Amino acid sequence: MAVVLASFVEGQIEENSIGTDSLASAFRRAMSRTLSARIYDLSKKRINVMVYVTDKEGIVIFDSNRGKAEGQDYSLWNDVYNTLRGRYGARSTRNNPDDDTSSVLYVAAPIRINEDIAGVLTVAKPAASITHFWNLARRKLILAGVLAAAAVAGLGMLFSAWITWPIQKLTAYAHAVRDGRRTSLPVLGKSEIGELGAAFEQMRDALEGKDYVDHYVQTLTHEMKSPLSAIAGAAELLKEENVPADRRRRFLDNICTESARIRDLVDRLLQLAALEKKKELSDVEEIRLAALLADIIAALHPTCSAKGIGVKLECAESTVVQGERFLLRQAIVNILQNAIEFSPPAGTVRLSAREQGGKVEIAVLDDGPGIPPYALDKVFERFYSLIRPDTGRKSSGIGLTFTHEVAVLHGGQVTAENREEGGARVVLAIPAIPPPGRG
Repeated sequence: MAVVLASFVEGQIEENSIGTDSLASAFRRAMSRTLSARIYDLSKKRINVMVYVTDKEGIVIFDSNRGKAEGQDYSLWNDVYNTLRGRYGARSTRNNPDDDTSSVLYVAAPIRINEDIAGVLTVAKPAASITHFWNLARRKLILAGVLAAAAVAGLGMLFSAWITWPIQKLTAYAHAVRDGRRTSLPVLGKSEIGELGAAFEQMRDALEGKDYVDHYVQTLTHEMKSPLSAIAGAAELLKEENVPADRRRRFLDNICTESARIRDLVDRLLQLAALEKKKELSDVEEIRLAALLADIIAALHPTCSAKGIGVKLECAESTVVQGERFLLRQAIVNILQNAIEFSPPAGTVRLSAREQGGKVEIAVLDDGPGIPPYALDKVFERFYSLIRPDTGRKSSGIGLTFTHEVAVLHGGQVTAENREEGGARVVLAIPAIPPPGRG
């Protein structure tokens, strides 16, 4: 602005003399005007710019502030002093030395006649008018900085969660594998962590597959020794000549019985193996337990009738559960069949189902001899079995193991205990709505 006004004054020079009449006239008109300008939140009514002009000696020849400084020597003020010597001239001076807000900014420009510096024009403006905009800009900058910092922090947290969330899921999966719990691989996406999880799963399957085969070969070999020995013994005896017909028939019955036992053992092992390899439910549906339990009782009616055993059912029609129908049916059949086998003739077995606290409890109570204390924590182990009172023989020891696996797959558990009044109580408890995978 100082340069513009200096050029204006240069245009008014006559006979190598600086003329300020036009400048003074312009300032009088400008000062008399009432402005109506709004700059951001500042309403401006009048101009707040002052101008003074000095000759080449630094003497003020024009002052827009009512001529107060005219005739004064400003040659030593930095704005005039430096400009007269061809340098950039500017200064900041306080009107009140004790008031920081009273500073006035001065910027000067040379007035030239024939390329020679003939005077100085200085424009002065209170620093407070600039400070207002600086403070406003500073507040906006601070606000923008705070918002930017918050945005960066938020994005950082999101990015951190995006990175750590799959790691936490993979860590939980690794802990579950370490503890021997069956669980499915969580969804980890297609990132490097997803590839790492897939590698963990493949390694786990390979290790479990080897251990699984080794274990089953050993247990199957052990369990088949007894029936194979019986078959071999009966076959050797049948080789003898003159074996009485009744003994021959008994030996053949033994061979058939033991063969059926081996077949049943293999079939149950295949079912259990397939169940143990499942990591999550596949054919989930809503099951009305009253109908399912009634169907199971009907299927076991011939076995119950042979011993004169009655089965009492207690289940509300509204009791429902979500799960795999085939697995739950087989699990309940195994429990109920055990109760029937250990119940005395003409005994009573109670079968009930009720929903409580988001879980469904299916309980089977019998009037049998109960479970020996040493066997309470073993009845759900693979191949563990107790002698049946009626036959004096053991079962395959796989039925209750199958039931336990079904309970785990549905996110529940199965427990066995003795009743104070005699007999045993087995409870299959599962969530009304099963989890997505094994826990």
